[in-house]
Amino acid sequence: MNQKIIILDFGSQTTQLIGRRVRELDTFCEILPYNKFPGDSSDVIGVILSGSPYSVHDPEAFKVDLSQFMGKIPVLGICYGAQFISHSLGGRVEKTDSREYGRANLETVDTSNALFKDFEQHSQVWMSHGDTITAIPEGFHTIASTKDVRQAAFWAPAGEKAAVWAVQFHPEVFHTLQGKQLLKNFVVDICGSKQQWSAASFVDTTVAELKKQLADDRVILGLSGGVDSSVAAVLLNKAVGNRLTCIFVDHGMLRKNEFQQVMDDYRVLGLNVIGVDASQKFFADLAGVTDPEEKRKIIGSDFVEVFNTEAKKIADAKWLAQGTIYPDRIESLNITGKVIKSHHNVGGLPKEMDLQLCEPLKWLFKDEVRRVGRQLGMPEHLITRHPFPGPGLAVRILGDITPEKVRILQDADDIYIRGLRDYKVRLSGEEARRVLAAGVPADMQDGTIEVSLYDQIWQAGVILLSSVRSVGVMGDERTYEHPVALRAVTSTDAMTADWAHLPYDFLAHVSNEIINKVRGVNRVCYDISSKPPATIEWE
Repeated sequence: MNQKIIILDFGSQTTQLIGRRVRELDTFCEILPYNKFPGDSSDVIGVILSGSPYSVHDPEAFKVDLSQFMGKIPVLGICYGAQFISHSLGGRVEKTDSREYGRANLETVDTSNALFKDFEQHSQVWMSHGDTITAIPEGFHTIASTKDVRQAAFWAPAGEKAAVWAVQFHPEVFHTLQGKQLLKNFVVDICGSKQQWSAASFVDTTVAELKKQLADDRVILGLSGGVDSSVAAVLLNKAVGNRLTCIFVDHGMLRKNEFQQVMDDYRVLGLNVIGVDASQKFFADLAGVTDPEEKRKIIGSDFVEVFNTEAKKIADAKWLAQGTIYPDRIESLNITGKVIKSHHNVGGLPKEMDLQLCEPLKWLFKDEVRRVGRQLGMPEHLITRHPFPGPGLAVRILGDITPEKVRILQDADDIYIRGLRDYKVRLSGEEARRVLAAGVPADMQDGTIEVSLYDQIWQAGVILLSSVRSVGVMGDERTYEHPVALRAVTSTDAMTADWAHLPYDFLAHVSNEIINKVRGVNRVCYDISSKPPATIEWE
């Protein structure tokens, strides 16, 4: 990590997306609160100012002292970042009668400027702002405009390596078709990134660091079956070998046959894994509980108890490893210091455990974790697994938890997930770019790629409405059974999500399969809610 880009976060929902785009350029970056610029960091080669939900005129608007870095290293302001630069340096930012939101085209663009090298005239960009820049500061020059936005981009030269650029559109989103080119121009050509951040370099560097950090100590890792903890386990195994002991707790609410399948996968990978079937304890403690938060608390408490019991059997263990990734840490504390979303593996160790914490993936985004997994030679079905809630199917059953309800949900979910894996679709344009950017392996042919529905979406699952019954008819007989809801969303980081527009023929086939083959279900619905206002999980 000899070079890095600092992204100062002013509260935009797409700040993480800026970080992921920079990482895709094989360049390390760090997202920091707007007021936490590391002034003494000599390895910072450039600064990006993010968007914000605020107007620069709001009394609560986040502000930064630009003199900390402006004139010293290259700066790029995006949306609010551009408006803040203009507002702070004597330009003018004004309210508009309506928000400038959606696709626009650059009617003029100065392709001789380094930021727009290799850009096409009339290139499509994505606007999302309520204010607009009506005058730029003295010494700045307009370098791009749209039909409605005169100052779509502007810059001020300040020496060879300390100029300032600003754009009112969002280059980080897929709707800005040459956004990646713009960020490459800034990060690589202007800031001088050597593009040495890669999965291979991360593995080599991290394994060496882990060997030094852990020395001859024993390490315990709690496995969930998900990609993050699995990649962390393989990485640690490469560093410390049999001094790593993994513990995989089955709380009885995993997917159908998942416990045995995952145990088999881990053994093929050469991991030292202890599998613990604690399902009876979890079912007993959850009996009669319907409140979702109470379910989560019971499962979390029981997991710690079971895990600690097993961990104490491992003599001389000094470290607890976790699959914490970078978005976990960003989401757990926002720029105002308030918790947005608490994560089970962020915030320290359980009080009962006298162990030091090891987090080998703490700087990685989800797509980078998958690239590291491929670099480590892990099987593709482990790498591309969808996120799955820690409490498992317990938060996909509305009402109390029983083994029979879990059986119903497991059977329905198995049909749904296998169907998503088997159904192939061809994608082009923005959809193809989004899927490829997420690290899904696919060959581009004639501008299109073929992938499964499973690989096209971020997360999917079935929800059992166990507190509801509906009337149906099967074989000329009345039925009175449960409905289930199918859920599938597309996303880049789970902070926002769109419901997936699954093909009608697929939904018809899956519905028919579930109703015919799963005892206890006589109705299938499809959830078309996006996040926000809904969440991905129902509980």
